[in-house]
Amino acid sequence: MKRLLILCSATIMSCTSTPFQKSSDMQNNAKIIVSESQGGAEQAGFSIIKNDQDFQRAVKGNSMIVEMGNDSGTPAHKFPNDKKVVLYNLGMFRSGDHRISEIKTVSVKNDILYVEVPYVEHGGMEIQVISNPYIIFTVPSDYQFKSVELKYSK
Repeated sequence: MKRLLILCSATIMSCTSTPFQKSSDMQNNAKIIVSESQGGAEQAGFSIIKNDQDFQRAVKGNSMIVEMGNDSGTPAHKFPNDKKVVLYNLGMFRSGDHRISEIKTVSVKNDILYVEVPYVEHGGMEIQVISNPYIIFTVPSDYQFKSVELKYSK
């Protein structure tokens, strides 16, 4: 009886010490395609890019990215047909670099796409430069939403 109790205790302890892991789908369900500190709209908002022509226009029209070695007429970015592509304008800022470099998680609740990004402190005596950052990213194609909201986390 004592051995059975010790065995049960050991089994329970080994189960509780195992860390919780997210599935690979949850970790890889959003991908940044372009993130720039200039070129976006003055008001925060989003649009869903539906085809390659609009996608290339958004990347070329907004982005100031110059890719080395891509002198040909081929597009630098390819439209992902298996994902939804979202163009999100962060709005206008008076100082600091508000470019988003990582998406931690995305989720949909009540028709709102919540995009969790790392919080970066912007402070001190910075030179005031007006910027209109934007981001183009992908989410799974089955996500249905009517608005996008950024959640900053530490």
